Amino acid sequence: MRIGIDLGGTKIEAIALDDQGVELGRRRMPTPRFDYDGSIRAIVDLVGHLETETGQRGTVGVGMPGALSRVTGMVKNANSVWLNDKPFDRDLAAALDRPVRCTNDANCLAVSEATDGSAAGAGVVFAVIVGTGAGAGVAIGGRVHDGPNAVGGEWGHNPLPWAHEDEIPGPDCYCGKKGCLEVWVSGTGMMGDFRRSTGRELSGAEIVAAAGAGDLEAAAALTRYEGRLARGLAHVVNILDPDVIVLGGGMSNVARIYDTVPALLSAHVFGGECSTPVRPPMHGDSSGVRGAAWLWPLEG
Repeated sequence: MRIGIDLGGTKIEAIALDDQGVELGRRRMPTPRFDYDGSIRAIVDLVGHLETETGQRGTVGVGMPGALSRVTGMVKNANSVWLNDKPFDRDLAAALDRPVRCTNDANCLAVSEATDGSAAGAGVVFAVIVGTGAGAGVAIGGRVHDGPNAVGGEWGHNPLPWAHEDEIPGPDCYCGKKGCLEVWVSGTGMMGDFRRSTGRELSGAEIVAAAGAGDLEAAAALTRYEGRLARGLAHVVNILDPDVIVLGGGMSNVARIYDTVPALLSAHVFGGECSTPVRPPMHGDSSGVRGAAWLWPLEG
């Protein structure tokens, strides 16, 4: 049995899978915010509940914000700031009395969809989360590729490529830089762009709905969003050339982007050709927690 944990900023979800990926159980609870020890205890409790429920002991994988530094062994870059500078994997392994595998939540999306999702069997998968923020992960042969600096796939904190004059220098990003992809292609980024261009305040879902209803300002904002997302993904194709791109997060539910964005890629990909498929996640909002479980693949 494989147990996956999705450690989010507001909730912790746990799932148990068998070798065929069949769900054996699922639990969730609110995240003990700003409480590191409480977060460890909550995960231990969730694992205990699933093991009692199934009568089996499982491996444990965790999708988390941020990453584990190769230099210090501590968590870095987590927006759940109470995790930063803590030896999270070691503390959790000690509390559970077994090894654990931890990686960024976007990497879990990539592993999930590469294992038994919309990119099943693909050699190289680039998975993007476009929601409140914008992150991404890479799976090669169904396994995480995060690199020696543990920042593989940190796409959202690169600048918007081929920026137009009115996109320079771009809005401030929480990372301290300006004009990162995150401030343009996250759902929050589209809201900000719409607000700056219209003076109106709508959520991402409301902008999409208004565009569909014929609102010209909303339609223009969505078109700008699609162009920026296409430029950002074309940059990835030029560097990594993945077999499949999978989108997750709230903006991945906008059906039209699976037609509009692929059609825009070739204009920015070197050589003018791009056949890379862009797909929604087969497992939807459950993909991240499933990917955490699959951090322990069938071959070990």
